[in-house]
Amino acid sequence: MITEKQKMLSGELYRASDAELVADKIHCREAMRRFNQSLPDSPEWTQAKLDLLPNAHESVYIEPPFYCDYGIHTYIGESVFMNFNCTILDVAPVTIGDRVMMASNVQLLTATHPLDVQRRVRELVEYGLPITIGNNVWLGGGVIVLPGVTIGENSVIGAGSVVTKDVPANVIAVGNPAKILRALTEEEREDRGPLGQGL
Repeated sequence: MITEKQKMLSGELYRASDAELVADKIHCREAMRRFNQSLPDSPEWTQAKLDLLPNAHESVYIEPPFYCDYGIHTYIGESVFMNFNCTILDVAPVTIGDRVMMASNVQLLTATHPLDVQRRVRELVEYGLPITIGNNVWLGGGVIVLPGVTIGENSVIGAGSVVTKDVPANVIAVGNPAKILRALTEEEREDRGPLGQGL
């Protein structure tokens, strides 16, 4: 029989009160508390980060406080930076590429609810849709990325934007809802290699 966790991760309606999911959330809350109460780069911070986000590259740097639902459903590449007060609701998989920069108060929200009142309020079921952030993306302060969205590599999302649908690679998008402002120039999207070279 399919479990509520399997339903959740496959984008089906599920019950968040399921015992397995509650246990996962409790583990997450404990690790999140330790992480948020530790000093960055301390042994406690490093161990708590590993416990909280086991599928993140060791080079990920996150300024506490940081918040997430489960942590185990978030996959983070190399050299990612998250500033203060970022939130990831990972009831569905969240995939973050390499060298992504997330400013303060960025929210990646996979969780959503049925529009149907009976299911939403009486049956208390919900669902989630995955979020994917490509390599070298920059999310400005207060950006909100909604369920099911993919942002292509190198793109920049302006501060305060709400991303409601996919954004292609190599563009700047701003606004609520976010709309493409322009494409990045060849020079802007050129990768000059390791930091400090080609400057």
